[in-house]
Order: sequence, then C-alpha cells, then structure tokens
Amino acid sequence: MFVTFEGIEGSGKSTLLSGVAARLRANGRDPLVTREPGGTPVGDAIRGLFLNRSSSVAPLTEALLVNAARAQHVADVIEPALATGRTVLCDRFVDSTLAYQGYGRGLDRAALQAMCDLATAGIVPDLTFLLDVPVAVSRLRTRARGRDADRLEAEDDAFHERVRAGFLELARGPRHRVLDGRLDPDALLAEAMRALTARAGGTPE
Repeated sequence: MFVTFEGIEGSGKSTLLSGVAARLRANGRDPLVTREPGGTPVGDAIRGLFLNRSSSVAPLTEALLVNAARAQHVADVIEPALATGRTVLCDRFVDSTLAYQGYGRGLDRAALQAMCDLATAGIVPDLTFLLDVPVAVSRLRTRARGRDADRLEAEDDAFHERVRAGFLELARGPRHRVLDGRLDPDALLAEAMRALTARAGGTPE
C-alpha cells in the first residue's frame, strides 16, 4: 500500500506520518518511510537547492526540479518497495506539486499533471491524508520551530492561501481523507489508522 501525507507548512503531516509508522511497526509491519523532494542522494541534493532561500528559482524550474527528484525517488525507492509488498509512507508527493506550483505559482495544472505522470511512471497513492489548518495556524507553528524559514515557507500569506485552497480542491477525490490538523495528535492518529484499516480491506494494522 502506498500512503501519502500532504498539507501546507506546519499542518502536522510529518507528525502524523511518524505516528502511523510507529503504530504499524508495533503491529509487526515494516513500513518504508520517505519524503519528497528527497528520498535518494539525487533527491536530497535537489531538495537543498529547492528550499534554499538564497536561490532564485523560477516556477517552471521548481516543477522540473521536484519532478526530476521524484523520478529518481520512484525508480530507486518507491517502486521497488511496493513490488515487495511493503507499505510505503511518503511525506508529500504529486499533490504538493499541483498545489504549490499549480495553484500557488499559477503554472498550467494540466501540463504539471502530465509532467508528474511521467515522473511517477503511473504510480498513484492508494490513500492520501490531507492535514488541513488555516494559514494563521501554519505561521504560528513554523515560527515556533525556531529556525529560519525555507524558501517556500517565506512566501506571503496569499501564496499559502492559494496552496491551501489547491490542496482542498485536489482532496475531493476518493483516495483522499481530509483531517483537521488542529486536532490532538492522538485523535488524528486514531482517525488515520481507521481510514488506513478500511482502505486495506479491514485488515488489522
């Protein structure tokens, strides 16, 4: 099973992913935990460039960079793991590209989708959790991290409002579960595990 975790900055997606992974391991499973952009040496190098505030990166370049990292990630990590029957938990995937570079940056979404389809070799998540929080909550949480904002975090509120709206539009599909990122982490984990178990056909996770 391929499960992805999406949301704007500070939405709680990474915390939820860690909780799901821990619960699966406690139940005898061996999930592969990975992230985008990244997941491979090539992807991690691209991630550093992609998020560096000192870099001036055009929107189309952003999309090309993240999909170059994704193509390597799918080929080297995601596809082989799925082929062996492992559950893959990924922090961000195609929805992030459509939300950030499509809705946020204004790139043509059909062209972006085609680019993503090429990079993923047709792999689509079985289940996507969208952690949704207001932009004001996102700002408070990212500031509380005590580090400098990366290049995307540093964008203005209007940008992040567009990205949030994009995620919610994309989440109308049947593979999505929208979760309120303001909920207690334990409540979020319980809700996510119920959805994961249901998508797996009722198999205890």
